[in-house]
Amino acid sequence: MTQSLTLSYAEQYAAREEALQNKGDGRSSIHYPALFLFVGDKVTPAIGPVLDSCERKWDNAGGVMAIHAIPEAGDNRRAADSRAERVQQMILPGTEGRDQHTVRHDIYREFHEQIRFLAEMNRVFRRISNSIADYGRLYSSFDVIHLSIITRVDDPLNVFLPEITLLARAVLGQSFKSVQTDVYALIQEREQGDQFGYSSSVGLAFLRELENMQSADYSYSAPLLVTEEGFAIPVNHGPSSLFDLVYLLSDKNERGMLSLGGMSDNYEIISHISLLKNRVRSSSDPAIGQGGYNNMTFKSGIRGSTGRQSYASAGFSSVRRPNRQIALAVLYHVFRRLAAEMREGSPWSMRERQTLLMLDPERLRERAVQLLPDEEGISEMTGLMSHGHPSYNELKRMSLQEAEHVLFGDGGVAYFRNNFISVSAKRLEPFQPMRSWKSLLVNGEEETRAVSFYQLAEWTADRDAGSGSVLVQLRQHMGSLRSMISACQEELEALYAENVEKQPFKRVPLLDKRTVRNFIHYLFSTVYGKKYELLRLESELLVCQRIESGLEQLHAECIGRVKLMEELEEELRATALNSVGHTGDEIGQNIMEYYRVVTDAVMNDMMVKRGAGIFFSERYMGNISALLDKGKHAVIERLIDICQRELLKAEPFALSFEEELLRRANVAAAYENRQVLSREELFKRLYRSLEEGSVVNVRLFEYTQEHRHEEKYFFGDSGSEFLRYAFTVDETTRIYRLGFVHEQRRSGVEKLNLMGGFHLEDLLYYRNGKMYYETYVLNGYKLHGVDPGQLPELR
Repeated sequence: MTQSLTLSYAEQYAAREEALQNKGDGRSSIHYPALFLFVGDKVTPAIGPVLDSCERKWDNAGGVMAIHAIPEAGDNRRAADSRAERVQQMILPGTEGRDQHTVRHDIYREFHEQIRFLAEMNRVFRRISNSIADYGRLYSSFDVIHLSIITRVDDPLNVFLPEITLLARAVLGQSFKSVQTDVYALIQEREQGDQFGYSSSVGLAFLRELENMQSADYSYSAPLLVTEEGFAIPVNHGPSSLFDLVYLLSDKNERGMLSLGGMSDNYEIISHISLLKNRVRSSSDPAIGQGGYNNMTFKSGIRGSTGRQSYASAGFSSVRRPNRQIALAVLYHVFRRLAAEMREGSPWSMRERQTLLMLDPERLRERAVQLLPDEEGISEMTGLMSHGHPSYNELKRMSLQEAEHVLFGDGGVAYFRNNFISVSAKRLEPFQPMRSWKSLLVNGEEETRAVSFYQLAEWTADRDAGSGSVLVQLRQHMGSLRSMISACQEELEALYAENVEKQPFKRVPLLDKRTVRNFIHYLFSTVYGKKYELLRLESELLVCQRIESGLEQLHAECIGRVKLMEELEEELRATALNSVGHTGDEIGQNIMEYYRVVTDAVMNDMMVKRGAGIFFSERYMGNISALLDKGKHAVIERLIDICQRELLKAEPFALSFEEELLRRANVAAAYENRQVLSREELFKRLYRSLEEGSVVNVRLFEYTQEHRHEEKYFFGDSGSEFLRYAFTVDETTRIYRLGFVHEQRRSGVEKLNLMGGFHLEDLLYYRNGKMYYETYVLNGYKLHGVDPGQLPELR
């Protein structure tokens, strides 16, 4: 639970920072409306990330709509994305339970045989067109709509791509002068388990159909427009390519390496290309004249000399402030700092510790005395009725114990037991040392931090006397009491054994009764005075035993809290380190070290301004013991609140990503005696990291590629030092087009590499899948909706 809480906090902080709030940063806007059409179940994971990326980067992304074409199923499924009102479903023939040999062929035939699917498609496109019109105020122009179709090459539903595309154009064309259509075909090259052969065959079947759709002489005519009365109206296309551009994006890059993030980079690519082609550019844009994107130029650049339609791909990388990692590092370091201060506490002498816990010898003796009835009550024992009236002559040769028995039998013992021993025991019953300590310690922890459970755990430990343990000191005192009790008991026994005649009390000649009375007074004051002293010692020992038990309980509670704190500290540390480990070498460099210094500095500044104990006041952490008693989550929630409300809003966290990265790179230089990293060297590393990270996401046989055209675009503040540096790198020797998408931001920079000019047969995926495709076809698989004879031959 604590990990999910901390990760949620980190995500919230990152989202706030990446949304560029409260920093004066600006986001881009798109010029024309945009519609994303996701085709098939297998592309479901792309919906959320693509739309989320648009919302992060586009100021007017609130009007972006999406359609998800899914197969009909028994359950009433909702759109995969939570934006149900903006992600509408389009139901197509179901694929579950179909014969795998003919599923693409069968659903294609069913679609054309049952008009209900086509009617549903018409309704969905008309609804989405009306919804887009509701957001018209968000866009600069309503002349054009950008339609982006995203599908997985091995999803059977892409067999409907011509029908979906042409119907979308026909319906949207009634509201817009032009519908610019791009296709993003996603290729998953990770092993498909037991389905890898079939999956490759279906993927290749789609690519063969795609080549047909992109041929210059492609034509299509079908009654796709359906009215509410069921009348069908033909829609015609061609001869011409069906799509403006087709992007092939794989989870394996040009170097043959599988991406750690799988398809996640491709989702970013889709939103960034959509922005690149549809961005509002004002005349005051600082990037004007610095190689902005031109769609016609790119299409011309990737066109080969043969006139065949070529395909494009892209790569994406980014360098951002590692906001999630920063948030987690700060959370850990704040907790570490608070725990360290609680461990250290203030120095306490043994005498001060005993006084705080009311364990000093004077207090213990006083508490024991308070348990006993007044000692003067012993004099009242002289009024006890004696058994008979023995003369002094009868008593004088007896021991004191024998004389007492002759005089009172067990009466004296019973009286002392009932009026002294029982009373003190009853008074001891309600004594609960933990009750008095808790109120004392809670107040101390909140207000002055005079003592914490870390210190109490140490003070109450069962260790040797040199450790400063009050428990050890108490046990030593109890040992002394036991010795004193033993000595007192021996004295009492010796006193009882003494002869009456030898006792120093006043004898009155000729007045025997007066002499006996004087002896009785002496007996009670001396013998029972000794018993009273013994009772006081025994009562003090009982008090100490209660306190000993209380200290053991207090130790157990404090040790439990210490262990919880240690577990929390380790959990926060592990979460932070794990998050840092998922960043690149340059981006994740020295995060823990740098933010330890920054966090300590911010906390020190707050303590100087607001007081040394500010973080333990009720406005901040308050009583940590009480929080721990509620559970770890209560501590984390309070800690997160402090970080969000105070620390992360401090000035050191508002640096630009370049400055933050430079300071972080050099934080350990003084300690390790390393050469300080210069700004130029840092920029070189960043540039190299962005370039290596944005290798295009498709695997090609480069030696067969007819014409390779590349364009590279930076997204960021074109006036920043780093992007000024990037513009000059290879300025005289570069063979690619370099451009900027200016965004007034401080949080990072992104790079999008576009590459085109290759054909399908240049794909390693195509060559590997060809043998599977041919084998499955020979074994009776019908992998196309149309007659394969109408499709281009495999190359």
